Amino acid sequence: MNRHAVFLALMAGLVAIAPLGGCARSALDTTGFAVVNNTTVDAPFEQTWQATKGVLREHEWDIYTRDKRGVFVAYSGKGRRALVLSKRTKHTITLDALSERQTRVTVETVDQVYGTTLLTYPGWHDRKTRDDSKALDLLEWVKAATAAPAA
Repeated sequence: MNRHAVFLALMAGLVAIAPLGGCARSALDTTGFAVVNNTTVDAPFEQTWQATKGVLREHEWDIYTRDKRGVFVAYSGKGRRALVLSKRTKHTITLDALSERQTRVTVETVDQVYGTTLLTYPGWHDRKTRDDSKALDLLEWVKAATAAPAA
């Protein structure tokens, strides 16, 4: 056999087995990955919104977006696992005015890792949340901030 035939046979073999090992993988179904916690605070919507923004800044969470209609997206716990895999926790905080003096605060928590799948470019991907203690702490901090008398 000549060199070209051997080379082509090896390349064909590599192309045939490449999909079997695969470094990349298809996207996971993330339905049900989030943990949702909520509480009701005895404060008007605007005061609760300001208190939530203040609490997020005070505890140095990264505020990705905030909306005067009552939605915050903030990240906590940025870091690396095993020196390679970046991870963080995404918190979507929603404020709903129940009345003039009461607001419901809902926190949806999702763990995320940075990586690539077959269907996406590199980016953050949702993973099942194992610990929602930060969300519970956030709810307590907001309750405390809205209960404190305005200075």
